[in-house]
Amino acid sequence: MSSLRIREAIVECLDEIRSDSRENQLKALQTLVSITKVNSQNRNLLAQTDGAISILLSLSKSASPAVETLALTILFNLSLNPNLKQSLAEMENIIYLNSAILAPASAESSKLAASFLCSLAMLDKNKAKFGVAGTIQVLVSAISSRSHGPASHHLLSSLAELVQFHGNCTVAVRSGAVPMLLKFAGNRDGEDLAGTSLAILCLLARFEEGLSALRKTDEIVGSMLEVLKGRCMLSKEGAADILIRLFDESEGCIRDALRLPDFLTVLADVSVRGSGRAREKAGSLMKKMMEVNLDSHVDGKYLMHQW
Repeated sequence: MSSLRIREAIVECLDEIRSDSRENQLKALQTLVSITKVNSQNRNLLAQTDGAISILLSLSKSASPAVETLALTILFNLSLNPNLKQSLAEMENIIYLNSAILAPASAESSKLAASFLCSLAMLDKNKAKFGVAGTIQVLVSAISSRSHGPASHHLLSSLAELVQFHGNCTVAVRSGAVPMLLKFAGNRDGEDLAGTSLAILCLLARFEEGLSALRKTDEIVGSMLEVLKGRCMLSKEGAADILIRLFDESEGCIRDALRLPDFLTVLADVSVRGSGRAREKAGSLMKKMMEVNLDSHVDGKYLMHQW
């Protein structure tokens, strides 16, 4: 279909959306979903149509779950175009997304709002804006209260995007993200969520605030050991990365590891049967443990005997 025909179809759909007929409105929204689903040029054509985005944003707040879901789907589709991410991330829109995540009208709208947010957050220029709008606190609160809800993965993915910015990392740590993420990380029933949570913890650990919060967590080395014993390779990689950062920061963490009778055995297993990245990190951890200045309670002979 030519650009001219697509533009005409978009105008027709917007006219139908403005009508009083709910049936025609829904059909028009469904057509716009199809038009914007796979074609980036079509998304640009819709975004360039006068009043289109404001209408969709208004409908995304509709009391009708069907209308809200379709409008959010179209907005998410538009956000896939890199050139539209910044214009869609107006403060008013971010505040709306915050409220939609905190008090979703439905499970589907919660997932779509989180996906829309995550897409916008992929643009580096938008990350700080979300932090200023309080989105980090909103995500931590929503993830904590709906730990196994259908939107959990989408919410975690949004948090993962936003904490790549240092300022947002600080806010996340102060909002209680570390203990919340550690709970997910230790849950073997949800490996996907655990892996994403550990990936976020690795991002937080790049900065002093995050690393300090991890270091102050009771039995953090033992918690990471339990993750290394699990099945999820992404989680193993994340746990090993966190341990490397902890070992670099604190010799006390290495001594805590040496006091765990099966720590070296588990590391040896990961270094042989893990993914390439996990094997590399496990090898680095063993090297650090061999090189540490051992105290009177754990000497070099004992370590070599364990190994």
